[in-house]
Amino acid sequence: MYDTAEFMNSEKICVIVPTYNNSGTIADVLSRIYRITQNIIVVNDGSDDDTHRILQDIGFPLTVVEYKHNRGKGYALKCGFRKALSMGFNNAVTIDSDGQHFPEDMPILINAYREHPGALIIGVRNLCEDNMPSGNTFANKFSNFWFCVQTLVKLDDTQSGYRLYPISRINASWIFTSRYEAELELLVFSAWHDIDIRQVDVRVYYPSPEERVTHFRPGYDFFRISILNTLLCMGALFYYLPKLIYKSLKC
Repeated sequence: MYDTAEFMNSEKICVIVPTYNNSGTIADVLSRIYRITQNIIVVNDGSDDDTHRILQDIGFPLTVVEYKHNRGKGYALKCGFRKALSMGFNNAVTIDSDGQHFPEDMPILINAYREHPGALIIGVRNLCEDNMPSGNTFANKFSNFWFCVQTLVKLDDTQSGYRLYPISRINASWIFTSRYEAELELLVFSAWHDIDIRQVDVRVYYPSPEERVTHFRPGYDFFRISILNTLLCMGALFYYLPKLIYKSLKC
C-alpha cells in the first residue's frame, strides 16, 4: 500500500482550486484537501464575496493567485497551471470549490495516475444523484457526443471538473476560451496531442435548489459551447483526421 501524500510529492502533483464567490464552501473544501496534501494552489477568480478574507484567515499555508475582476474558469485554470509549473509541479488535480466534489476521492484519481503515468484522469460523476439538475444531464450528453465526434474517443463525463492533468505535457496556450467551455477544449486538445485519457468513478454532491450556487448561464454559456464545438469539428476535419490518416499510412 502506498502513501497518497508521499506519491503526490514524488510525482510533483499539486491541487488547483479555482473559485468564484463560493465563500460558503471554500474553507471546508480546502480543509479537507489539506488533510491529503499541503500542495494547494487557489485561484480566486475575482470573487466579490468574503473569499479573500477566508483565504487570508484559513489557518494553514496556501498558494493564492487572485485578481480583481472575474475572468472565467478557463482563465483561472490557465493561471493555475502556469503558477504550478513555475513552482516545479508536473501534474495538477483540479477540484471545484462549491463542495460538489469529495476531496476524499482524490486518492482514486492518484491511483489511476500511478497505474497510467502521464495520463489525464477524469473523475466521472454519477449523473443520477439526488438534486442533479436535469439541464446538467442533457448538457453532459451533448458534450460527450461532440467530443467523440471531434476525437473518436468515447468518454462518460466530459464536463467533470474533477481531473488530474499532466500539466508538463499540456500547453496553457491550448486554452483559447476563458469560461466553462475551456475544460472541453483541454480534453479535445489533449486527445489530439496523443495524451492518454482515463476515467474513474467518483462521488458527487448536489445541494437542493434552494442552497445551490451556480455561475453557469444556460443560454449564453450553451451558445459559447456550441460555437466552440463548431470550431473544434473544423479542427478535427482539417487537422486531427488528416493526422490520423498520415500516421496510419506511415505505419
